[in-house]
Order: sequence, then structure tokens, then C-alpha cells
Amino acid sequence: MDSASVKGSPPPSDGKNNRGHTTLSVVFMVVFLGWLMIWVMLPTKTYKEIWTPKLQDKFNSTYFREQGTNLLLFTFPVMFIAALGCIYLHLEKNSDNNYPKSVGARHRLAFWKRPVLVKAPLGIVTAVELAFSAMFVALLIWSLANYLYVSFGHLHMHKVGEKVWEAKFRSVSLRLGYIGNICWAFLFFPVTRGSSILPLVGLTSESSVKYHIWLGHLSMILFVAHSVGFIIYWAMTDQMSEMLEWSKVYVSNVAGEIAFVLALAMWGTSLPRVRRKMFEVFFYTHHLYTLYLIFYALHVGIAYFCMILPGIFLFLIDRHLRFLQSRHRAQLVSARVLPCETVELNFSKSPGLNYTPTSILFINVPSISKLQWHPFTVSSNCNMELDKLSIVIKSEGSWSQKLYQQLSSPSPVDHIGVSVEGPYGPNSSNFLRHDSIVMVSGGSGITPFISIIREIIFRSTTQNCQTPHLLLICAFKNSADLAMLDLLLPVSGTPSDISGIELQIEAFVTREKELPAADTQKLLRTIWFKPNPSDEPISVTLGPNTWLWLSAIITSSFVTFLLFLGILTRYYIYPIEHNTDKIYHYSLKIIWDMFFICVCIVIIASAVVLWHKKQNGIERKQIQNMDVPTPTSSPGLWSYNADTELQSLPHQSLVQATKVHLGARPDLKKILFECKGSDVGVLVCGPRGMRYEVAKICSSGLVDNLHFESISFNW
Repeated sequence: MDSASVKGSPPPSDGKNNRGHTTLSVVFMVVFLGWLMIWVMLPTKTYKEIWTPKLQDKFNSTYFREQGTNLLLFTFPVMFIAALGCIYLHLEKNSDNNYPKSVGARHRLAFWKRPVLVKAPLGIVTAVELAFSAMFVALLIWSLANYLYVSFGHLHMHKVGEKVWEAKFRSVSLRLGYIGNICWAFLFFPVTRGSSILPLVGLTSESSVKYHIWLGHLSMILFVAHSVGFIIYWAMTDQMSEMLEWSKVYVSNVAGEIAFVLALAMWGTSLPRVRRKMFEVFFYTHHLYTLYLIFYALHVGIAYFCMILPGIFLFLIDRHLRFLQSRHRAQLVSARVLPCETVELNFSKSPGLNYTPTSILFINVPSISKLQWHPFTVSSNCNMELDKLSIVIKSEGSWSQKLYQQLSSPSPVDHIGVSVEGPYGPNSSNFLRHDSIVMVSGGSGITPFISIIREIIFRSTTQNCQTPHLLLICAFKNSADLAMLDLLLPVSGTPSDISGIELQIEAFVTREKELPAADTQKLLRTIWFKPNPSDEPISVTLGPNTWLWLSAIITSSFVTFLLFLGILTRYYIYPIEHNTDKIYHYSLKIIWDMFFICVCIVIIASAVVLWHKKQNGIERKQIQNMDVPTPTSSPGLWSYNADTELQSLPHQSLVQATKVHLGARPDLKKILFECKGSDVGVLVCGPRGMRYEVAKICSSGLVDNLHFESISFNW
């Protein structure tokens, strides 16, 4: 590396990159603020009486009819940001982003990321999250107030003899549905795993799931009020027959009721108590979202569907790409079985697959459950282990217990079929910007920190740069769980030098006051699996230039959708409605929209993935033919030579860096307050109580050098 990189200043070529990033950031901000301004103006009298007539004259053409305006104002801006954001992320990925920001910039960012609310059910809420949540609630209140102001000024009596208060009650019920539609405009962005929008604001799908939960609960409250309100209104005005109406010229009430029943099923099973006790019920019921989307769209109609279309469109692209990746079986090379009912699965991967620490891999094991997918932290480092990807699984639920039983039995299986999706993770390793890092874990919460420590080991041994001081505080229930510390080092044969980093490990065993006499290290063992010709190494679905290809898929599928929609409307629907007295069925229009969306996404995304599969065929064959360590007799169970392993330099360094505290819990407040340095990153992953405690300490204001970041998958 050159001297500029060593000192932490950007290399000369980064000047143009920074200017390019700044320009794109300004473009994103302008388009996004313009999109939000449309949402702000939508419920106002100005939009309804002045803007709407002019916009409809210009954009509701014979090619798009009544959805032209909303396609331009609500759909196009987000699709533009998503496509251009892919290019931005591609440029950022190829630039040198490892040098630290200025101290002033880091402190301003740390202020906004500081927890200000630590309380159930919202959990840990930072200052920036609270600010944006308050603005979103303000948007909902503003929208409802304006909708009611406009509607009350122009009340429509839908029945002869209808009273004014009954018309107002109907208007309130209707507008509550409009407000719920605003929530749905944002609902799918947090659960789009390969999103190009979330990384633009420093988020990942895993860290954003809580926003999906918040929006889901809020939208369901509004939709319940909307649905129950109309049922009460129909009952009061003797119009219960309206519940069975499927209008040809307007929205379908029956479709709305079906969507409402499906939504109640998903909502009820997603409540925390139900989800934690009956996860499988929650998991399977939540897949009703496909049917719900269909009936929801049939109920709201094409104009309002275009308002929420961007989130759904991007989610469907991501979902289809995940589906295509999961059709292939991943090549599982080996598994390390620990005495603490924990396993490390080691997969073969393509050398071109790069990922950042704390990334997540979703796996499916058909022999246990053909439908269940579970996320696990990637513990390997793509720089240290070029042809291998590892995840750690703690036996805690019924699914993971069945997997552990298969691998820990006296005669373990010699092959396990596994499908994967991912890995997904942050776009950059921001934790490297800190002078020192404190990692607080409880139980299996240590797994994301394994990837961080391995990344620091790699940088200390291969790059001439300063690495942060590391303090790992891990709390375990039993002494057998101490074996998880062995996972800090890669599988035998991977070069690593832990002595080159400043690592201090404080391990607390809370339920035992003395170590057992038996040497638990000798129980650690490795299983090597037989290769299967149909298995493939985990590879990049869209090739090395993933973001550029994703931009191409987003752009091509959206433009093709508009092309098909325009042709159908201009040359089929428009002649029917314009030249005859017939009216094209209102529900058929939305069905055509959904059909074109699915067809365009499936054809274009599948074509790109198939092309990349052919391009990578030679590379995959080379990886499959690589020699891997195999037993001299037959594939089966290997035991590590514990004595030799403990005498190796990496293990010696690991033992020297570790201090075990028996029968004690960590005094987190004392430990964190004693941390030295002006910039201490505090990462925590573990039980909810531990996360809350650390968040409260960092947000107490007693010290200003602690910068909190929660890593939690227990949403």
C-alpha cells in the first residue's frame, strides 16, 4: 500500500470518486424530497382542485389512462433512485472506503445514532429513527386532517335520506384506508434483502425488519378501523348487501373483505407472543401475503396501486432472484461439531463471492423442512478463506436441534442437501473507523463478532494499516459454551495470526463456579461430507458486477412493463371504452397490471441469471474439481488432535488473550466506562435485556466516547 493509504488519507484518485458520489447523493436527495412532497400535497385541496385536472390532461394519455399521473409521480421517482442507486453502490464498492472520516463528521454521525429510547415494544430507537418516525406520523396526521377537511366540504350522500353525520362517518372510514395505503407505500422496502435503496441510507434488510414490523402494525390498525367502520356504516344505513358487491366500474368490496381476513391471519400470528412460541405458524401464515397483495390490489384499484407499486416491484425482483438462487443445492464440505450443541457448517464458495463481516446467510435443509428458511451469521472471512463460507448454528429451536442431532450422532450422515439465499450484509465495514471496538455478546450472540475478529486478523496480517483494539465480552450459561471461542479461528489449514492484533477476551460463565475436570476441547470434531455432483459452490447470482446487473434488471423490467401496459391500454382497452358504450371491467385492469409485472420480472431476471450461470460454468467446474482434505479411509468422523491444536501458535495466542470468570456476570457499566479512547464502538448482540442495558449505558450521557450499535436478529 502507498503512504497515503497507510496514514488513513484517501488516495489521489478518490477525489473524482468523492465528487461523483456527492453529485449522485444530491440527485438522490432532490428526487426523494420531490417524491415526499407529492405525498404531502396529495391530500390537500390544491392538489385535488388545481393540480389534478392539469396533471390528468397531460399524463392520463390514451396509453396509460387513469394510472398515468400516479405512475409518473409515485412510481417513477423510486424506480429511478433504485436503478441509479445500484450504480452508486457499484462505484462505492470499487473505491477505497476504508479510511476514516474526520473526527467532526464521526461525532455528528454518532450523535444521530445514539439511542434515545430503550423500551419495549419499540426496542432500541436512535435519535435519527425517532426523528424520521415523528415526521412519518406527522405525515399521516397531516394527510388525514386534509382528507377530512376536503371531504367534509364536499359531502356526498350515497343514499336518499342519509344523514350528514352518517356521511361523515363513511368519509372518515374511507380516509383511514387512504392513510393505511401510505404505510403500504413503505412496507416492502425493509424486507427487500438485496435492496439498492437501504444501503444508500446505511441500512441492511436485517437491521430494518423492525421498520417493517412498525409499519405492519400501524397499517393493520388503520385497515381494521377502515373495514369495521364500513361494516358499521352499512349496518346503520341498511346497505349490508354492499358487502357482496364486486363492481365492474369501481373497487371490489368482496376483494377488500378477503384481503382483510388474510391480513388478520398474518397480523394475529405475527404478534410477539405467538411468533416466539409458534414460529412455524407465523412463518407459514405470513406467506399469505401473495394472496393478500392480489386481493388488496383488486380492492384499491390501479390508480392507488401505482402509489405503492415501487416497493412491491423491487421486492418481487429480489424475491425472484432469491428463488433462482435457492433452486441449486449448495456444496457442504464439512461441519465442526462443538460440545455446546453448536455446529459450524463450511460450504464451498466461488472465489468471486465477496461479503462483509456480520453478513447473513439464509439456509434451507429439505431433510428437516422443505419450506422453512432460517438466517445465520456468516463467521468466515471472504479474504482469508477464498473458497469457503462458514456459518454457526446454535441448537436452540426445534429446527436447529434436529440438525444438530443429525451431525452429532455416532454415525453422522455423509451428505446433507442444503439450499441457500445470500449472503446479505452491509455494503462496507464501518466498524473499522473506530479506534477501539467493544463487542458484548450473550450465548450465540458471539457469532457476528467472529466475522469481525477474522476481518481484523486479515487486515493486520496482509495490510500495512492500523487496526482497532478489540475487547470481546461474552457471557455463557455453561462452561461447555466456552468452546465457541474456538470458532474465532478458521478451520485448520487456513493461515491466521491472532497475535498480530490487540485482542482481549473476557468470558463469563454465569451458572458454574468451577471448570469440569474433563477436557472438553477433545470433544470438538469435524465431519467431512461426500461430494455430490449436483451440488454447486455458493456463488454470486448476478456475477461480480452485481449492482450493475441489478440496475439493468430494474430498468429493463420496469420499462418493459410500461411498454406492455401502454400497448394493451392504447390498442385494446381504449378502443373498447372510447368507441363503444362498454366499460372495460375495473378488476381486469389491475389483473393485467399484476400479470405484466410478474412476466417482465420473471423473464428478464431469469435471462440474466441464466446468462451468468453459463458464464460461470467453467469456474464452477474448476472449484468442484479442487482437492479438499479427505480421510484416508472413508468419509466420516474426524477428531482433532487436541494436544497438537492447543500447542499451535494461534491457539496459544487465543488462550493468552482469554480470561475466564466463573459464577459471575459482567459489570457492563463499569467495563464500558473504563474504556479508553476518544472513539469507542460498542456492538452488542444477545438477549433483549443485555441489548437494552448496553444501550442505556451508551445513551446515559455520562461519557461521550461510546458509540452504540445493536446487532440483533431476535425481531
